[in-house]
Amino acid sequence: MNPLFELNAVGVRYGKVQALKACGLRIEAGERVALVGSNGSGKSTLLRTLHGLVRPSSGSLQVDAAARQAMLFQHPYMLRASAQTNVALGLWLKGVAWKDAKVQALRALERVGLLALAQRNAKALSGGQQQRLALARAWALRPDVLLLDEPTASLDPAAKREVEALMAEFAEAGMTLIFSSHNLGQVKRLASRVIYLEQGHLLADLPTRDFFNGPLPPEAEHFVKGELV
Repeated sequence: MNPLFELNAVGVRYGKVQALKACGLRIEAGERVALVGSNGSGKSTLLRTLHGLVRPSSGSLQVDAAARQAMLFQHPYMLRASAQTNVALGLWLKGVAWKDAKVQALRALERVGLLALAQRNAKALSGGQQQRLALARAWALRPDVLLLDEPTASLDPAAKREVEALMAEFAEAGMTLIFSSHNLGQVKRLASRVIYLEQGHLLADLPTRDFFNGPLPPEAEHFVKGELV
């Protein structure tokens, strides 16, 4: 089978800043891939490149065009409308009739435990509830691949557990997950594979067990130990 994504020496430049440097990567369907590294290492740029929001400045990127994608941002944008409308609008933009979109939106809200808040203004929801709403909005589109940029970074422990549980359930149902995280415990719980980035370079790409049990490149070793270099 063809991979979902294949990067060959991909580089991304923002003006004078080289955000990704000659990255080579292949991701297959059903994987749970965690991107780790310090701030500015290139994790968000890599996610945006995979999702088609950023074009490579060099190298080549092949994407399985048949695989449906959705992306969840660290601070998802919420419309000043009900939770139901926030989900239904995405479906309507994909061509679903508005009446059907509203019904499917309720189903998605129930899936993430927010059905009781369907008519609540999305901007009045807590941070954890907004993140679950964003997951409902993504799940409603039935993606094959879900990309998530620090999905629990600003949440309290209870909300983090709720979001993690949903991510795990989606993966169990066959969805491919690609997510960035600074939470190494979360990476151990959710990922089957870990990619370490440092200043735009992909320095390690290992099964989760191997990543946390070494050996690793020195930069990744320092990162895992929480040491600043």
